[in-house]
Order: sequence, then C-alpha cells, then structure tokens
Amino acid sequence: MENFEALGLSQPLLDGLAEMGFETPTEIQQQSIPILLKHDGDFIGLAQTGTGKTAAFGLPLLDLIDINSRETQALILAPTRELAQQICGQMEQMSQKMGKLNVVPVFGGANIMTQIREIRRGAQIVVATPGRLMDLMKRKEVNLDSLKFMVLDEADEMLNMGFKEDIDFILSKSDGGRRIWLFSATMAREIKRIVDTYMVQPEEVRVNQENIVNTNIEHQSVQLKASDKTEALRRYLDYHEDMFGVVFCRTKRDTQKVADELNNNGYATEALHGDMSQAQRDAAMKRFRDKNLKLLIATDVAARGIDVDDITHVIHFALPDDPEFYAHRSGRTARAGKKGVSLALITKGDNRKLKYIASKLGINFAPAEVPALDAITEKRISRWSDNLKNQEVNPKISDELMTSVVERLEDISKEDLIAKLLTKEYNSIYKRNSIKDVNDRSKGRDDDRGGRGERGGRDRGRKNDRGKEEGMKTYFINLGRKDNINKGALLGYVCDVTGLTGDDIGRIVLDGAHSFMDVKEEVASQMLKVNGTQRDGRELRVDEHHGKVTESRDRGGRSGGFKGKRDGGGFKGRRSDGDSGGGFKGRRSNGDFGSAPRSGGFKGRSTKTTDSDAGRDRSSSKGGKKGSGRSKFFGKKWD
Repeated sequence: MENFEALGLSQPLLDGLAEMGFETPTEIQQQSIPILLKHDGDFIGLAQTGTGKTAAFGLPLLDLIDINSRETQALILAPTRELAQQICGQMEQMSQKMGKLNVVPVFGGANIMTQIREIRRGAQIVVATPGRLMDLMKRKEVNLDSLKFMVLDEADEMLNMGFKEDIDFILSKSDGGRRIWLFSATMAREIKRIVDTYMVQPEEVRVNQENIVNTNIEHQSVQLKASDKTEALRRYLDYHEDMFGVVFCRTKRDTQKVADELNNNGYATEALHGDMSQAQRDAAMKRFRDKNLKLLIATDVAARGIDVDDITHVIHFALPDDPEFYAHRSGRTARAGKKGVSLALITKGDNRKLKYIASKLGINFAPAEVPALDAITEKRISRWSDNLKNQEVNPKISDELMTSVVERLEDISKEDLIAKLLTKEYNSIYKRNSIKDVNDRSKGRDDDRGGRGERGGRDRGRKNDRGKEEGMKTYFINLGRKDNINKGALLGYVCDVTGLTGDDIGRIVLDGAHSFMDVKEEVASQMLKVNGTQRDGRELRVDEHHGKVTESRDRGGRSGGFKGKRDGGGFKGRRSDGDSGGGFKGRRSNGDFGSAPRSGGFKGRSTKTTDSDAGRDRSSSKGGKKGSGRSKFFGKKWD
C-alpha cells in the first residue's frame, strides 16, 4: 500500500499530515488524489461514508489553490452544518503548515452577519450548506466569478434532503470554467442527471461498491416489544461498561424522549435533532467527542457528518426505510480497522423490512438477546468488587478519622460489612432496571405503535380510594371536549410544554370544559409550566386537585349514545336512505316513532320505513313506556 509521499502532495501538506498522525492513505485517497492533482477537468468519486473522502478532495484542493489570493477559489457544498463544520476543521488541520488560509463555514442556525464578515475578510475556501449559500448569493455576498473548484460532498444525501433545486441554481450560477468534483456513496438517478447536465467527461473512481457495508461490523437484531426499547438501551449500557455509540430514532420527538428517559435514570446521553439551536448542537457534539456521553441520540439528518473515533455501537431504535441509510448509519462504527456492532431494535412487524435490508446490502443479522438482569448484576458486581479492591486509599484521611470509623464499625464482622456494601450496589442496579423479561415476546402488542403502557401507562399502578394511582398527583386543567381536544392531543400538548414524557403521566379524565391528569410526584411540579400558555387564544390554568375525580355526563351537547361528532347523539350504523333508520336511536324528544328526522342513537342499515314497520318496532321494545327510546341492546344506562 502506498504512503502519502507517493501521491504527489507538497511537503507542507505532508508535514501537516505527519503532525496529525496520518500515515497510510485509504483506498479512495490513493486513487483520487493523483488524478485530482493532474486532471484539469471534472471528477466523480464513489465511496461509502467513513472511507476518508474529505482528505481525498481536501488535500489536492489545498495544493491547487493560491493562498496568496483573497478571492474565493473553492466552494464545498455539504448537506448539514455538522458536516460543514467537520470539513472546515479537517481543512484547517491539514493546511496548518501551509501558511495563512481562510476557510469559512456558512450554514443555517448561525448569525449570518458574522459569516458575511468572515467572507469579506477574504475566504479562499467556503464550505456551505445549500440553503445558507443561496441566502448569501441573493444578498450578493458570495462572488463565484473567480471560482476554480466546486466540490459536492455527500451529493446523494443533499438530494435526499430536498436540495435538488438549490444545487441546480448554484451550479447554473457558477458555470464559468470551474471544475466540479462530485463525491457520493451511490450513483443514484438524480446524481446521474447532475453529471449529464453540468459535468464534462469526468474522470471516475469507484471504491468498494460491491461491499457497501464495512466487513468489520457485526450486525445484530433483537426483537422485543416497542414499549421495552428504552429499557433495552438501559440494560445494554449497564452490561457494556465501555459502550460509546449513536442511537438513531425516526423523529425529533422520539429522539428527545429517549434521551430524556435515559438521562432521568442517570445515564449520560444527549439528543441531537433539528429543533435544537446551533449552540445546543455544538455543545452536544463537544460532549460526545470528548467522550463525556455514553450515547448520542440522533435523527438521520442531524447525524450527517458525525465523524467520531472509537464508536463501539450504532443502535437503530427504529429501522430506516432505505437500506443505504442503514449503511450510512452503521458506517459510523468499525473505523480505522476496528470492530463495531450495529444493533437493530425491532418489533415483530419489522421482520420483513429487516430481511429486505439484509438482502439489498448482502449482510446477515445475528439474532441477539437483551442482557438479562441476572447477567447485568453478575457483571456489575464483579466490576464493583475489582474496583473496590484496587481503590487507592486517600493519603489525606487522617489517623484520627480512620480510628473513629474503625471504632464505629468494630461490632460489624467483615462478612456483614461486605454484605452491606454489596446491598447498596445491588439495590442501585435494580433501582433503574425493571425485573421484567424484555426478551419475552409471548404477550402483548408487539409493534411500534405501542400499547397503552407505552402511551403513558394508564393501568400501571395500584389505585387509591380516589381512583388515582399511588405515587401520583392530580392536576386540574381548564381544557375539555368543548375545546376540540381529545386525550391524546391533551397528552401531547402537556408533554410538549412541560418536557414530561408519556411514562410520567397516568390517568386522564376529559370532561366538557376541563380535564384532570395524574402525574408522577417526583416530576409533578413541571405541570405548572402550562400556566399562562395559550392554546387557540385561550389562556390555560393548571392547579393541583385534591378531591375525588369523577367524569361528568356532559358530552359536549350529545343527547344519547355515542355517535362521533353529530349533534344529535347516539351511535349510527350505515344507512341506505336519507331520514329513516332502524335500531336504537337514543332518547327521543317525542313519542312518535314514525316521525322524521330522527336524532341520534344506534341505527342499523335500513330501507324506507313503513307504518307497519314502525308498529313492529314499538312492539319489539322490551319494557318501558311507549316512546321512551330504551334500548333493547344496551338497557337503561344509555337512556
């Protein structure tokens, strides 16, 4: 295998690489760098994420630009701000021995005026996301007339994220003798269109296209109930002391929920998603790179550009729909020749998708089990006892303090003292893990929709004489059915405002003009965040409720039975004509069974009613007075 010296790079770059500890180029670097240094034309590089594409285009780019000119000579487009920042960082490191070079990142979520000032100072290289670059071009703050090189990094991802029109606009406005270097994981149809439209006889390099997934990755899947996935994460963290990984969720809300649940149980995790400010995202990534986190919980889009060494696990909380997204995700582990694990947490309904991903990528998923609590206990107690044995005694402990403690414990035998210490550690393990067997898939709903327990555990605990679960407080909220809200919408609103999760909330009683909600005592104070907020122009009020909660008979104006949103009340089946119908119709306002229109109640499928039919209806009613409308199906409670 060649070294960097053999690729034709200048000495300042080689010195910078040596200082960074780079010794051997990757395959995409070996094949691309000599071509890019010599070829005066366009270029296509196809290689997977994590194969060293940044250095493959960055090193020749640094050798070819004029650092003495303040004009913008190179533009690098990247799909996300994280990737743009990462590229800038690597370019600055690689060029550290070259002299003064201004590489400016521009992306959304940051102060645009600061970026404009940096560009005006003279930016030889601009690294940008398409949306922010479009803003700068419209403000005439980026001049592409002197552009010599345009690099599209992760081009397939930019197109997947909806930047097709932006890329077309940027390429069309910079068509003046510049070279285009396009790097992508795949040659998708839209990539081929860009090549045919904007590039001229490009040189092409393809690396390991037949092996789309790193062979050093062990692919595993564990099937469990959707509501047990967070519990499974906790157990993996407890079992694997050195776990350092990324968890991928489908939505921003799931990402934040999983991170909050893990953090509330004492695990060092952080969310990364598009609703966070740039400062929050930067802080999360710094903590992750510094290994102050065990897990980073992210969406696919937010995780683009994450390039962190020593990631041991990639965990798919929800499987992606596209096999290539799975390949991108899993490619964040097993880098630089190391081993890694890609673990899919699936439900029974995911098996077909899992087989499809395995078939498309040519990989096998080994069935796995969530670590059992007994195994976790044994492993953690073993680590605990080793750490206790190897604990160095603090020399600052005085003889007097030592003597005092020995005297206090002199009545306790060595075995009893060990048992007490062991009990404390043992209890800490069981405190944050349930005793349930999460690998038991024999009962309950088993898909990503989750059962009632997952949506907030409505039947979780033993209830007291007021109908409230023990360990919970009840709160009054001035929102009810008349405000066009149901229990699910109310739960979602409260969670969004307070930061609570469904697991923190128990019983919900929804009445016409108000509602009641049970909340765990330890987080109940967060409910007060709802006070003063507004929903549809109405200011909300929340108070703790100490009395008994009963659901009123106010159904928002409904007169009988259940019938959806109709004003007349009652449950109505299918009808074949306009006004008449059979079956139970709820309480009637008069005694005439033959009158029309009828209001509410249970209505079966019917044809037009005759007088004799009406008579038969009257005679078939069991008990009650004529015209009472009592149901032969449901009895008096529905009157």
